Amino acid sequence: MGIAASELCRYVIRPTLIYLGRHCATAESLLLGIAASQSALGSALHDRRGHGLYRIAEQRHQMLWDDYLALDPERASLVRGLASQHAFLSGPHLELTVNLRYATAIAWLLIEEQAPTLPDPNDLLGMARIWRQTFQPQGRLRDFTDAWQTCVSPLNQVAC
Repeated sequence: MGIAASELCRYVIRPTLIYLGRHCATAESLLLGIAASQSALGSALHDRRGHGLYRIAEQRHQMLWDDYLALDPERASLVRGLASQHAFLSGPHLELTVNLRYATAIAWLLIEEQAPTLPDPNDLLGMARIWRQTFQPQGRLRDFTDAWQTCVSPLNQVAC
């Protein structure tokens, strides 16, 4: 069993998006759906596809830093502020598994790097398209909507 969607939203996703200055209802919903699709909200945090809630591959993580964050030192410093002081230097990819706010920031920046137009927060297919474009190019839209219905919808009855 993973993390309750309402708690993940309230204690991890929302504060991280506010910290990054990127908070909106669609961003919250999208990140919840991605966490549901990638790891069933944390039921499995590591496999061959990647690390953490969002299953981010080491290569994608490194490329985000090298090709996107390196071009924006202010944002890079903001994101680096979420990482553990010493652990990040010795195992930066492990932060994706053990540091939920850091992983959420990286997941959001992977989305932002693609510069999609965000759909309405209730548009599951619109969010599924962004998930597929950013995280699972071979994924089926139905995988996202099924994960949403299974992991997010029943657990998200209390507004996050």
